Amino acid sequence: MRAPAAPAAHAQQLLAQVEQFLGHPVPPVLAQALRTVPRHLFLPDRIWRGDGQGGYELCDRTVEPDRWLEAAYTDVSLVTQFTEGLPTSSASMPSMVLRTLLLASLHTLPSPLSVVEMGTATGFNAALLCTLLGDQAVTTIESDAALAKVGERNLHMAGYTPTVVRGDGAAGWPDRAPYDLILSTFSVDHLPPAWTAQTAQGGRILTPWNSAWCCYGTLEATTRDGSAQGRFHPFAAYMPMRRPRPTTPGPTTADHSTQHATTKLSPWAVAGGDLNTEFHIGLTVPGARFAWNASGSHAPVRLEVADTTGPSWATIDYDGHHGDRFAVTQAGPRPLWEEITAAYDRWLRLGRPSVEQHGLTVAPAGAHTHWVEVAGRRHTVRVSR
Repeated sequence: MRAPAAPAAHAQQLLAQVEQFLGHPVPPVLAQALRTVPRHLFLPDRIWRGDGQGGYELCDRTVEPDRWLEAAYTDVSLVTQFTEGLPTSSASMPSMVLRTLLLASLHTLPSPLSVVEMGTATGFNAALLCTLLGDQAVTTIESDAALAKVGERNLHMAGYTPTVVRGDGAAGWPDRAPYDLILSTFSVDHLPPAWTAQTAQGGRILTPWNSAWCCYGTLEATTRDGSAQGRFHPFAAYMPMRRPRPTTPGPTTADHSTQHATTKLSPWAVAGGDLNTEFHIGLTVPGARFAWNASGSHAPVRLEVADTTGPSWATIDYDGHHGDRFAVTQAGPRPLWEEITAAYDRWLRLGRPSVEQHGLTVAPAGAHTHWVEVAGRRHTVRVSR
């Protein structure tokens, strides 16, 4: 038996916020699913929401039940788990969940469909899928044993009985394959081979995307004959797929001398918040990440770049006076700033393509080829390494 629907007033408030964010009404089938699934049953007593200053504020149901319930039916992302001081699981922003379901077109496709969700977390998204497709059509996988237990408990308490698997999302779940749709609730920087192998001919994969440089975008790919091809859509920034933590490279390397130069390329041009630029650089300069340093200990403003896969690094300094030249210091086997400069120049030559002009083709053997479509013509994008 299903749990009672979400409190009517709160559910309507949430739906109104979602529609305001999306800029259009939600199709009736999806709107009814949002009203039906009680989001508060999929949240722990302690949740954290953004404080508007880059941090998080605690909301505890046992202390402030009304404030907690209000947060549960507000269109915001809510952190549900911290690990070593960092958020490692969250209840996604409902408008992002609905936007992904709209992209999946589940409200228009004929049944029956078989769907696997990568990343159960609280179970809320799986419950929406069950409402739309029926419990037997849904498989959901969670790699974190504690989260899997919580998600399965939440689903059963709310009256939903999809197949819940405790396992590695990257490996999928071959027991119920092939699937018409693979839907990920965490971001990836490549399509795991198991996903294309376990998707039915003509089936689709929807997953948030990330790179070391930019965590943004959603890939919609169609599979055929062991390959996959699709486009990116300009929305969503999800936590990345869990994997072993890479060793952080040191600031120097004994095998490569430090080099000094100047550049006319402003660090703000490539790391100043333009998601179209940052998305392109993230795709084409793999492993490069950045951080801003305004402590003044080295320069008034410094962009720090590091290779997450090796010892290379670079710093680009603004002296506080000259906006047409910047000091570059770098070391390691990869000339990171040259790679980034080349990627930016290529982006300019292509006409500053937006996120949705980018696409991906994955060959049966697993090779990834990124491309940009400009004026109806596809340009293969060379990856720097």
